[in-house]
Amino acid sequence: MNIEGISGYCDPRFEKVAEIFSSSINSGYELGASLAVEHQGEMVINLWGGYQDEARSKLWQEDTIVNVFSVTKGVVATCAARLIEQGLLDIDQKVSYYWPEYGCNGKQDTKVIDLLCHRAGMFGFQEELPVDEWRNWQKFTDLLAAQAPFRVPGESQGYHALTFGWLVGEVIRRIDGRSVGTYFSEEIAKPLGLDFKIGVVDSDLSRCADTVMVRNESAFTVLKMMAYLPDMLLSKSMRDVKGAVKSGDYSVAFTARGLDGDDPVNSTEWRLAEVPAANGHGTAASLAKLYGILSTGGSRNGYQLLNPETIKHVTSVHSDGPDTVLFGLPYQFGLGYMVNSPMTPIGTNPGMFGHTGIGGEVTFGDLNNNLGFSFVNNRQHSLGNLYKTANNLTKAFYKAL
Repeated sequence: MNIEGISGYCDPRFEKVAEIFSSSINSGYELGASLAVEHQGEMVINLWGGYQDEARSKLWQEDTIVNVFSVTKGVVATCAARLIEQGLLDIDQKVSYYWPEYGCNGKQDTKVIDLLCHRAGMFGFQEELPVDEWRNWQKFTDLLAAQAPFRVPGESQGYHALTFGWLVGEVIRRIDGRSVGTYFSEEIAKPLGLDFKIGVVDSDLSRCADTVMVRNESAFTVLKMMAYLPDMLLSKSMRDVKGAVKSGDYSVAFTARGLDGDDPVNSTEWRLAEVPAANGHGTAASLAKLYGILSTGGSRNGYQLLNPETIKHVTSVHSDGPDTVLFGLPYQFGLGYMVNSPMTPIGTNPGMFGHTGIGGEVTFGDLNNNLGFSFVNNRQHSLGNLYKTANNLTKAFYKAL
């Protein structure tokens, strides 16, 4: 690759994409990032550049891994899909069938599909989040099992920003016996050669990029002002936003999530833990490969990850907003995957499914075009510009395709 400031490979057809990626880094907008696209089983783009740290002392390398935040949820969804296909997980079964302790305090009738589709009403903790004990899995699952939901399970969609991973992950553990990180490693990552981990090991720490977080108080302040606008001045969609803001659900799920500032997301405690909604670490190439496999029939080199019927089932719309946590916006979910994610590329074309991350990361598959796309980075931007780079890259790629 001869474009300034970046390394790797790009098919000449997509040179414009490489130029946009290079510009995002050389301009200083992105600190460090990697981009990969697999099309019809071939890796047509695999680029990286910039720096792993804010001091710009370590260059981003091909094997640099970075925290991809909620992109991890799509990885967990793939684990759940494998159990669904094997007949071990029934989405219409009550959660308490697999996890008896969960069936209390108004959660008795919660179904597995409610967890996967963010409809369980469990988008936060009733007690203070134990942010210094990320590796204490049972601490989090015990708190969730014992508490009451914030909303009646099954009746509304509210994004489970952090709790999704412990809820779905515990069901996976109860069925299989392995943690979700171990399950993914042994059932998916190792057989397919994917450099992605939910819970890194000590030997990975030196290649982890640091994430630079920003505070978005000003954006939240503007949103709070929505609560005081008369309905007659608002469209139906904006009334949904107003209702979501007034509910305060977003504050429960996000503001109190314990992830403000640089810590704990750059701490060793966070990186070594399994937080399956938010702390997967990996390369763009591995995520593009994973979604590329899912978008080309579900098998690679003789290893069957999922069959096409399962893929179609889990990536179909199973829940449609407005989302009470995500500001009343019309997010659509399959079984753990985002099928429509406003203000991001996901949902702009039929057949897309994947997940975004709060740092600006976007990873998706495209069943109609047989591709896997992944952009990951390590500098968070303001809410209005959160997915600017991913949007620009995606538009250029599809135009060239």
